[in-house]
Amino acid sequence: MYVGTLSFDLLLGDVRSLKEKRSVVRPIVAELQRKYAVSAAEVDHLDLYRRARIGLAVVSGDAGHVSDVLDRCERLVAGRPEVELLSVRRRFHGDDD
Repeated sequence: MYVGTLSFDLLLGDVRSLKEKRSVVRPIVAELQRKYAVSAAEVDHLDLYRRARIGLAVVSGDAGHVSDVLDRCERLVAGRPEVELLSVRRRFHGDDD
């Protein structure tokens, strides 16, 4: 079994309230879940309206599949014009860990 995780630190564009923040973050989380069948959620900076951290995880029996899904998720988030991707943290755990 292989587990891969990503953590995205995002700077949101022209957002002035937590309600506006939710309207930006929720669609990103929903698209990640729908397109790639990953577990995803906003996990940090919950009280800051211009920052967000999204975490996601994927589990598979094939290491190549995990790596491919993580790459696709990273490209999806990096390509969103309404957010600036400040950093990405990637972790990979295999049977040997």
